[in-house]
Amino acid sequence: MPEFCDVALPVPLDTAFTYHIPDGLEPVVGGRVLVPFRQQRMSGIVVDAHNRQPSVKTKDILNVLDVAPVLDDSLMRLARWIADYYLAPLGEVFRTMLPLGAEFKRAIAYRITEEGRLALHQAGMSGSSARSRRTPEEQLTEFRVLDYLGARDTVREESLRAVARVSKTLLSGMGRKKWIVREDFSGVRDATRTVKVAILKSADCKLNENQSLLVDTLAAAGGRVTVEILHTLDVPRTTLGTLVKRGLVEIAEEPEQFSVSGLKARRSPFDFQFNSAQQGALKRIREAVDSRTFSGMLLHGVTGSGKTAVYLAVMRAVLEAGRSAILLVPEIGLTPAMAADLHQVFGNEVAILHSALSDQERTEQWHRIKRGAARIVVGTRSAVFAPVADLALIIVDEEQDSSYKQEETPRYHARDVAVMRAKMANAIVVLGSATPSLESYFNAKKKKYALVELPDRVEQRPLPEVEIIDMRQEFQETGHEQVISRKLTEEIKERLSRHEQVMVLLNRRGYSPVVLCRTCGKTLECKNCAIALTHHKRARKMQCHYCGYTAPVPQHCIHCGSEYVYFLGTGSEKLEELLHGLFPEARIGRLDRDTVRGRDDFERMLAGMDAGEIDLLVGTQMIAKGHDIHNVTLVGVVGADMALGMPDFRAAERTFQLLTQVAGRAGRGGTHGKVVLQTYFPDHYAVQFAANHDFAGFYEKELRFRSWMHYPPYSALANVLVRSSKLDEALQWSGTLGKWFERTRHEGIRVLGPAAAPILRLKQDYRYHFILKSASREKLNTLLRTMLAYAAQQKIPRTQVIVDVDALWLM
Repeated sequence: MPEFCDVALPVPLDTAFTYHIPDGLEPVVGGRVLVPFRQQRMSGIVVDAHNRQPSVKTKDILNVLDVAPVLDDSLMRLARWIADYYLAPLGEVFRTMLPLGAEFKRAIAYRITEEGRLALHQAGMSGSSARSRRTPEEQLTEFRVLDYLGARDTVREESLRAVARVSKTLLSGMGRKKWIVREDFSGVRDATRTVKVAILKSADCKLNENQSLLVDTLAAAGGRVTVEILHTLDVPRTTLGTLVKRGLVEIAEEPEQFSVSGLKARRSPFDFQFNSAQQGALKRIREAVDSRTFSGMLLHGVTGSGKTAVYLAVMRAVLEAGRSAILLVPEIGLTPAMAADLHQVFGNEVAILHSALSDQERTEQWHRIKRGAARIVVGTRSAVFAPVADLALIIVDEEQDSSYKQEETPRYHARDVAVMRAKMANAIVVLGSATPSLESYFNAKKKKYALVELPDRVEQRPLPEVEIIDMRQEFQETGHEQVISRKLTEEIKERLSRHEQVMVLLNRRGYSPVVLCRTCGKTLECKNCAIALTHHKRARKMQCHYCGYTAPVPQHCIHCGSEYVYFLGTGSEKLEELLHGLFPEARIGRLDRDTVRGRDDFERMLAGMDAGEIDLLVGTQMIAKGHDIHNVTLVGVVGADMALGMPDFRAAERTFQLLTQVAGRAGRGGTHGKVVLQTYFPDHYAVQFAANHDFAGFYEKELRFRSWMHYPPYSALANVLVRSSKLDEALQWSGTLGKWFERTRHEGIRVLGPAAAPILRLKQDYRYHFILKSASREKLNTLLRTMLAYAAQQKIPRTQVIVDVDALWLM
């Protein structure tokens, strides 16, 4: 039996920690253990068990949480690859892979010490000390804390902070004075979701009106209704309690059922006859799966070409063979629709994983997958870590989407992790898209992936006609700035008269993105970020879309006091208002982060579109991907070229992808579709190629620019960001690393910087960055690892140096 074990903890340190294994505990590699770490308890993953005596004194593990590994050998290997490639602490990788937070309960409590009782007595006897450095308010708060704890044994932190109105900082200070002791009672808890159900036992007695309503409701539902539903009835809550006391109703706690999707499933793809291109694609993928050797495929099909039907067909073949498959989708909003389709085909074999689920729901779904109750998994980027057995297939839908890249540690790209996981499991990975990323298409052309094409829409439906509206000319002809052009207004009016549906894209949230003072010329900026606050009219607030900071809507300029405050620009909320004014009879919905707070909101909006209850849908890029609504015959694009002005080498690619994707929502039924594309840059190649549905043309032109500037796919790229809440520190640290890069030999690697990040200040941190480019990923990784070691030597905190390998966001 090993005497010690190495544990990876979710902390920003690139090391595992060695603990002693006490008698009676048997941790397993790949399983979780509860350990003391500094002043708290943490759960971590055992990465090794051994008898090597450490050079320092070790603490005992407190508890073993798993008798069997929660991460098998293949997932442990994958985690180590992610930690190595993305230069991330292994413990933080494990935390991302395991959505089991609901099973671990954080519980911090405080108790008073003898020193604290003495301080309380002295404060009561003599009052506050005149020489104290603490303010009278702080002294009063400390007295409240000591007085409250003095009458009790231990008190939970949240209760103490609520009653005594005390900050964590003040509690820490009282702990340093040894007046109070902090105790950590964190540990395992049952994460099973339950629901209270009312069960009708008898109704043969005299009842008043309210009691009769409850009993009738129960009887109509077969004698069983959740208490939550009964509470929505217009009767006092005490009525149910009275029925329980009389023995007429019983309250039972039962496991809560999980709904895969609230959306109605679309028509089964197997009701259609596959065209020759679909049959060919299905045959190639099935042959690859049957070979049980790794293969990567790029399924490039135009919008509406039936890629989803191919996915479902090959997943059905995988399931019939007794094996497992994972389907990744980019947006949480696409998960319910895809899950509804999968549930229609595969029933209860489907599990879903994404961040909009509660902690308990994610834990429940993870365990279903782990025990083999669900062999088909659909979800967003974290679903790539689903613990399926005998993995045969991973499909990455809309593989070009930037949401597959995580923007916090570990900064992995789910598409690339999917490729590596498939390689380790001898499985097949299929990357699907109408607008593949340049990197993926380049790899396919270089034969790293097999290229499978679906060049036509299903049932010989034509691609939509695209009409470009030059907004410069619109301004010249009308004499004023237009948000919605005359042509788009006419086209919407015509579609509404024919009872067809319309989508209008404006990829900007809020009402107005800028508030400008016409007297002093200054804008209203976020206090934490170098970003203008966005006006949200309905919520009556100004909001930062990066840190969440809010401020009241200004009546006067906060800089000079002038009353000439001007709201500039248009967001999706203002566009919705303008369309209501133009089409007062139309039923208009809006789909953006302000109207969609959770899975239910998205499902409700899409269900309304499918049922024809919404005539016109306004939204951000959330409306652009994956939605298959057959009665949408017109798509309008407002501000199509906004992204072209961004200081980002991928700006043209992102613009082309967004325009192509949103155009693909039109004409997916029996009626021909049309796209009206408003732009101030009608001659830009990204706009022209998107209007002509010409991916190959765009790819060739963009690739030439990338080769000249040595950008991906011709080189690997990393962004090194140095940040600090103090400007002097950020400048000093970035200067230190800049000098190190200058004097360090790094052949074959270009280092640009240091330079101020395009957004200089974000979430209270000042930011400077370096961009590194190299044809060799190995050399780049080695240099970055050496740089991090040097930064540690120079006492630059690890959390203040962010290394983003294969960075997508350089702002």
